[in-house]
Amino acid sequence: MGPLSGLRVVELAGIGPGPFAAMHLADLGADVVRVDRPGPVSPITGDPRLNLLNRGKRSVAVDLKHPRGAEVVLALAERADVLIEGFRPGVAERLGVGPEHVWARNPKLVYGRMTGWGQEGPLAHSAGHDIAYIAVAGALHPIGRAGGPPQVPVNLVGDFGGGSLYLVVGVLAALRQAEATGRGQVVDAAIVDGAAHLTTMVHSLMAGGRWTPNRGANLLDTGAPFYDVYETSDGGHMAVGALEPQFFTELVRLLGLDRPDFPTQYELDRWPEMRERIAAVFASRTREEWTKVFSGTDACVAPVLSVTEAPHDPHLVARGTYEERDGVVQPAAAPRFSGDADGGPAPLPPPLPGEHTRSALEAWGVDGIESWISDGAAKEASDA
Repeated sequence: MGPLSGLRVVELAGIGPGPFAAMHLADLGADVVRVDRPGPVSPITGDPRLNLLNRGKRSVAVDLKHPRGAEVVLALAERADVLIEGFRPGVAERLGVGPEHVWARNPKLVYGRMTGWGQEGPLAHSAGHDIAYIAVAGALHPIGRAGGPPQVPVNLVGDFGGGSLYLVVGVLAALRQAEATGRGQVVDAAIVDGAAHLTTMVHSLMAGGRWTPNRGANLLDTGAPFYDVYETSDGGHMAVGALEPQFFTELVRLLGLDRPDFPTQYELDRWPEMRERIAAVFASRTREEWTKVFSGTDACVAPVLSVTEAPHDPHLVARGTYEERDGVVQPAAAPRFSGDADGGPAPLPPPLPGEHTRSALEAWGVDGIESWISDGAAKEASDA
């Protein structure tokens, strides 16, 4: 059932990092009830049945603007270990489901808050998205080539790296403390904080004089020709990460460039020449041909696969990194645990809003269900 089996989580519906954090907890075995808002489907998330960020969860539809809507959430929170919300600061309090409202019923509950700017500061109440958060945090500027603009890394660095995963870590840490003290606390997971935290190594290298603010001029930002991507003859790409000397030697050998006139690894003034020669060799064969050359070697070279190609990679197939559930190919839960060798039961598919309103409330032993449904505070899928 996973290492978090028995943990109960209430998620107040949002998009992006909050749902991904709750999905991650569900992947690890937590019982997650998502409180959805009645109304039309978000144009961003689309068909609820295909929204993989909601896999493994049950959905209860609650109108939080209804005079009794907060009652439903508080009844769930009273029986939960964790609550996750992603509103702007102050909204949960105005809706009657803020930390103090919850702790009056359940003082041990951990209250996870997922925002971009955090709970305080000049921008706390401003709108934003991943790209703005990583821009201010200093995480966007280094991504890109020399002479070009910063490149947008989808929303992996901010929303999911600096946001969701930091919220999960914070929630698990707060749960451990709650077990020791009997008191829950707020986990203020701001994407701008997490994204900044992810740049720790860059700050370390800069402090030691081994990193400059110039984009595309450093060891790990395409400045080095042995840490870059190269185009193949068929328009594909190979990713090269031969940082250590022995790996660089293997790279050069397999490219057929191991000759006296080839630059040594750290002849910086000859890096442009090195890059040109490596690029010319990669351009002489297809991606598939180069994949066969480098497969199983220590040259640290791999094909750049698309999101549709990755599930078919032999290594990922062998590990079961991707799986198909309900006709949808998706990443499997990660990481792996030796004590859960059989993987446990298949997670629930992404639900329709309100699909489990009655059954989930009943499963958690909540009273007053019929009253909430009859007066519209809670709704079932057909009415949501």
